[in-house]
Amino acid sequence: MPKVEPFEKHRDRYENWFERHRYAYLSELEAVRTLLPKEGKGAEIGVGTGRFAAPLGIKLGVEPSKAMAEIARKRGIEVIEGVAENLPFTDESLDYLLMVTTICFVDDPEKALREAYRVLKPSGALIIGFVDRNSLIGRYYEEHRGESVFYRDARFFSTEELLELLKKVGFRKFEIVQTLFHRLDEIKEVEPAKPGYGEGSFVVIKAVK
Repeated sequence: MPKVEPFEKHRDRYENWFERHRYAYLSELEAVRTLLPKEGKGAEIGVGTGRFAAPLGIKLGVEPSKAMAEIARKRGIEVIEGVAENLPFTDESLDYLLMVTTICFVDDPEKALREAYRVLKPSGALIIGFVDRNSLIGRYYEEHRGESVFYRDARFFSTEELLELLKKVGFRKFEIVQTLFHRLDEIKEVEPAKPGYGEGSFVVIKAVK
């Protein structure tokens, strides 16, 4: 079962996070933007309330939570109800897919990545944004997971683990950037997106089929 209950019940709390941590959010947005293809047909998997898809110009999303999808539609996103492990797209039909802090909530991460691989065209790209488990913020989330309605049931990945999973599924040619180099409550401006990983808490991987 997809982990939708917290998002159904606490939609407003989810939305408020982006307001409270505005500069962290904008930093994540810019990091994703650096690796997102500039053209082609794409979709966001786990589109949520459209906080990433809308400003990035992605018009199509997949989301299991009705409450979240309702807001995304108000932001101009066409939302299809569904889960990452069973995408509602035909084989080799999309140029790119985006997943932001989605991989930690799916029931079967490998199956979700295989589905992404299936629906991407040859040389299509999967862009994954996530909080690295071994980072400053990742370690905090792990230690305090019981206090969070959202992260209680999440499974965090290290960058190395996710790269191994992507390779296993068949992806190749990786580009990686990172941002968020301080604790959330210390981020008072948009932080840069630097190549690589190991310093920043938010990592973005672009993987090519």
